[in-house]
Amino acid sequence: MSRPLNVVALSGGTWRPSRTLVLTQALLAQLATQLPIQSRLIELGDIARPLGAALSRQEVSAQVETELQAIENADLLIVAAPVYRGSYPGLLKHLFDLIDLNALINTPVLLAATGGSERHSLVIDHQLRPLFSFFQALTLPIGVYATEADFSNYQITSDLLKARIQLAAERAAPLFGAHPHHLLKIA
Repeated sequence: MSRPLNVVALSGGTWRPSRTLVLTQALLAQLATQLPIQSRLIELGDIARPLGAALSRQEVSAQVETELQAIENADLLIVAAPVYRGSYPGLLKHLFDLIDLNALINTPVLLAATGGSERHSLVIDHQLRPLFSFFQALTLPIGVYATEADFSNYQITSDLLKARIQLAAERAAPLFGAHPHHLLKIA
């Protein structure tokens, strides 16, 4: 039997409680129903201060370096970002500025975002997808966007959002069933 899929999920918010974190956890849980996975959840808020203090990869703390390496070694990456003032957070971009240029080549990436309203739903296609295109990653066609209305007390209450999460996981699974995940990434 092959090893479980190494899934690294990054919740790109810095506040708690966090709808972005709830969405990230839901995506991980749903993916686990589709594939044998080993998951790691990285919360940007947990590394925000040491990350923000580093101007280069050589200056990052051991904790941040561990998280950067986890991202670089993922078989599948889930990246969920909150939308602040029309974009994903600058600290999230700073984290990816420190990722090795070739580390994410051919890495499948499931994109997700949360925002106050539907006005920001295009952040996935107009901002996150181009970021990962730069890295030559394989962004999955279905992204998951959620608004405040999809949650109640930081729990997902929208049946439409739950269905979208399920669909995203179902569409990701065949990539790894038909192609062994260790062959997807270029060495």
